[in-house]
Amino acid sequence: MSREATLDSRQEILRTAARLFQQRGYHATSMNDVASALKLSKGGLYHHFQSKDEILFNLMDHAMNITQERVINGVRDIADPEERLRMLIRRHIEVVLSVRDREITVMLHENHPLPPSLRRRINARKKDYVHFVENLIAEVQRARHSSGSVSPRAAAFALLGMINWIYQWYRPEGALQQEHLVRQYTEIFFAGAFQ
Repeated sequence: MSREATLDSRQEILRTAARLFQQRGYHATSMNDVASALKLSKGGLYHHFQSKDEILFNLMDHAMNITQERVINGVRDIADPEERLRMLIRRHIEVVLSVRDREITVMLHENHPLPPSLRRRINARKKDYVHFVENLIAEVQRARHSSGSVSPRAAAFALLGMINWIYQWYRPEGALQQEHLVRQYTEIFFAGAFQ
């Protein structure tokens, strides 16, 4: 089997596992469930991943790669810090609501089942992202001369918590459409963080 076929097979396993973990939860999904959904033997699944923990870690690592590529790299070259933060809010909401990127919602919901060594690796990447957001907020505060009573760290956690919770309640057919959410969340955040 070629390396490309192996990579494609791993990606298909991860996509399927992400869908199942999202629908049923990590604990309620077995390796048999994943193999069955893929029409693979359990041995075929174990050829690619040794455990469900390994699948979960790979999903979360991929979710952090998505965040790096689509959010951080997508805003890094914007010169104006306020515009950079506005675009970060937009891109982070888009990633959280992306139907094709179920890894993101799995990461947001299923962190604790990971063994401590793997959880530390994912948490280190999450902390890097929090620091990126925190530093950007501090930069906007300096540019606006509004370092007031809201610390950049508290503001970063508030912003990320607000956005990361959307997947719990958002319905594409509902009254709140994605574009409205982007505008309203941006307005709420800017009104509160930059007094």
